[in-house]
Amino acid sequence: MQKSWLISRRTALRGLGVAMALPLLETMGWAETPKGKGVFKPPVRSMFIMIPNGVVYDNWKFKKDAPGVIPRTLQPLVPVISDVLVINNLRHDKAGGNGDGAGDHARETATFLTGAQARKTAGADIQVGQSIDQLLADKIGIYTSLPSLELGIEQGGQAGNCDSGYSCAYSSNISWRTANTPMAKEINPKAAFDRMFSAKKNVKPKKGGPDVDTSKFAASGGSGDEKTLDQSVLDLVLEDAKRLRGNIGGVDQRKLDEYLDSVRALEKRIEHAQQEAEVAAEAAAAKKPGTYSATIEVKVPGDKPQNFAEHVKLMFDLSILAFQTDTTRVISFMMGNGGSNRNYPDIGVSRAHHEMSHHQKDAGKLEDLTKINTHHVELLSYMLQRMKSLNDGKGTLLDNSMVLYGSAIGDGDRHNHDDLPMLLAGRGGGTINSGRVIDTQSNVCDLFLAMAARAGCPLESHGDSKKMMEGLS
Repeated sequence: MQKSWLISRRTALRGLGVAMALPLLETMGWAETPKGKGVFKPPVRSMFIMIPNGVVYDNWKFKKDAPGVIPRTLQPLVPVISDVLVINNLRHDKAGGNGDGAGDHARETATFLTGAQARKTAGADIQVGQSIDQLLADKIGIYTSLPSLELGIEQGGQAGNCDSGYSCAYSSNISWRTANTPMAKEINPKAAFDRMFSAKKNVKPKKGGPDVDTSKFAASGGSGDEKTLDQSVLDLVLEDAKRLRGNIGGVDQRKLDEYLDSVRALEKRIEHAQQEAEVAAEAAAAKKPGTYSATIEVKVPGDKPQNFAEHVKLMFDLSILAFQTDTTRVISFMMGNGGSNRNYPDIGVSRAHHEMSHHQKDAGKLEDLTKINTHHVELLSYMLQRMKSLNDGKGTLLDNSMVLYGSAIGDGDRHNHDDLPMLLAGRGGGTINSGRVIDTQSNVCDLFLAMAARAGCPLESHGDSKKMMEGLS
């Protein structure tokens, strides 16, 4: 194809009140293998996923006498196991009481990305530390429309006592803008979608990205003119899409069509989830005793899907879209709040998660906990497989990403904060040697420093760490 007509990587389809970033096209300046010093490459994306209540160790850890046998809980990762690094013996020292007594679930949630000791308070004087995702956003967020995205599944309070004298803010947030300011997560797929594609809420980013010294890692709400809720994002940018289509080659035309189709499908899934929520609300109202009055107006704010797995998949798909379009390079995601007590009827688990995590080695509880742990990993695998299927320059989206998955509590019964269940998926732009199990005696923040350097944000310290974890390459 001729190279005289190249478009910027920052090109977006635009319509009334929305801007829609594009996937990588051949017509874009850095679609080919970079040549020469300083040529821009696909960026490295970072995602941090927290799971609540720890895991059943016996079904998570690889056995020393059978290192080639993938444990039951990790079986769903078989299709992407070569892209996963399982890390044993990581610890989070500041998640423990350290003289503050009970409250492990609030502490471990607050400490997960900060590596700091949370001040024990149920008042407004909360304090923990800036989280690693926000440190990354400070530096690389200038290159994207959104510095970061904070997503989750369960609503959480920001005040009051939620865990043995600890504020609900600690249990509800893993992302902290400052030591005193949590970044409230978005649990509504519709709101997250609108935030991603609303031009009025986005700022014009700088071009390019930070330099990454790969030599160290040798590795094999808005105003009235915004779109209304019944308008599709695609409808608003259709004219711009037609114009662009006339200026790109056949391969790029197919990519553009596939991309727009995937966004349309995602919109329909979000609309379906909203309709489910409305039906559920009406059904609940109809069951109330008493005489029937005129139906009151119930504004359902694009409520979350009724089905847990569909909710998670929607959020994961939005995350993939955000990475693929370079809307953001930093995402945090909470599979549940600290001490989450939801049940999982769709997989046959009727008991509450947190209560059951105090299993005292009861066989029935351990079996149900393993089902939950495995279900969570199945959903993770869903996202990783999709990321692996998407081309990103000369590699895949997963190749150019780092997805941390785990918990700052090990066994929910023991409330331990050492030998944590942690894995790192993706190759960090070719700087991570995946497909292994490694043993370390490192702090989780050592790992964060290693990830930050690979994302182009080298840090001298974070939380309780002043050195990068070794062994990833």
